[in-house]
Amino acid sequence: MGHRIRVSVIIATYNQADLLAETLRHLARQTLPTDEFEVIVGDDGSSDHTTEVVRSFADTLQVKYVFQEDRGFRAAAARNAAARLAAGALLVTLDTGSMVGPDFLTAHLAAHAGGDGRRAVMGLSYGYTPDEPKQEVQELLAQMLPETAVERFRDMPDFQDVRQSYFADCELDLSRRRVAWQAFWTLNSSMRTDDFRRVGGFEEKFQGWGGEDMELALRLLRAGLTLHVAPEAWVVVAPHDRDPAANLEALFANMRMFLAKFPEPVVELGLGVMLDKGDFWGWERTYSELLDWQQRVRDLSVRDEIAKALVDVPADESVAVIGCGADVPTTMAGAVLVDFDEELLARAVRSGDHSGYHAVGLHTLLADDSVDTVVITSRMTGLWATWSAEILAEADRIGRRTVSYAAPAAS
Repeated sequence: MGHRIRVSVIIATYNQADLLAETLRHLARQTLPTDEFEVIVGDDGSSDHTTEVVRSFADTLQVKYVFQEDRGFRAAAARNAAARLAAGALLVTLDTGSMVGPDFLTAHLAAHAGGDGRRAVMGLSYGYTPDEPKQEVQELLAQMLPETAVERFRDMPDFQDVRQSYFADCELDLSRRRVAWQAFWTLNSSMRTDDFRRVGGFEEKFQGWGGEDMELALRLLRAGLTLHVAPEAWVVVAPHDRDPAANLEALFANMRMFLAKFPEPVVELGLGVMLDKGDFWGWERTYSELLDWQQRVRDLSVRDEIAKALVDVPADESVAVIGCGADVPTTMAGAVLVDFDEELLARAVRSGDHSGYHAVGLHTLLADDSVDTVVITSRMTGLWATWSAEILAEADRIGRRTVSYAAPAAS
């Protein structure tokens, strides 16, 4: 009788056969017996010798291979295709070029053992940068095994995981983070296979680089899982050629899709900090600032403000209000109401006379020129110092005329 497969490792790959061979070579050194795990390669349409590389490991690993036609960067679909073949109870995701030590899979298994409830785990990724590859990491990997490199250089800033300070600032307790999913990257992560399948796997509409792993993590969280960091389940990421400009363009497009799927302030701010501010790690801080401001203005009524703004607006013109609060003029009909406070927005649209959008107003889902007048209320004042340019630009995009009562918050 064969041994039960405990872990399925899925690797997405595309025209990186030699790098894939190195990744597989290190997986073959696991302390976990090879009859207790499998490796499934999801090929995104490679035209090199990837197939031959996978076949060459048939005697040393339980390896499966699934190929999809090359129709552009479709890593999410390649991972899903691999995951459909998974027989293990635990699903581990790796990227091609993630070099592991001998205890890698044992560490992922340990991270899921004990504790309460289901979890998704992210391991550390030494040497990884999302923009320019670090060639010195390649030199280290040419000279020594990954575990030797980690033992010697784990505390060197240029070698550390780029998420190191994000993790350290919360003492590895991601329950203290409001946007923990921004750090969930599938170059090294794990979750129960049934949890992955229960939420539907990766969103295959995401194409190009970036975003699909964070979106998966948000769905896992909302399905009741918690996010955890497993420092001992590390990889060393071998550098390889990247196109930072194309990757950023794809990330922005995917973040817009993320927002379309989850049209709410936390995702809207994520798009804002990346696209408008170029500050990925500002997402957590910016969302916390919004929640703090939301509490401060919970009881602020802007009904009179809105009425004043509409005095000279013809009754037959369409109106959008950004920062509407709970109480809007009864004389206003058929307006588009926007507010970052979901509870207050629900009260504002309760009559059924208006449509509502739970949003900040930086990147709404409203169409271009969809209204005649946009009113920005003083409920937006606390966000004005950071986001005034973006809010005004959005108002200009969706409306013909803007009336604003927002102003810099008093010190």
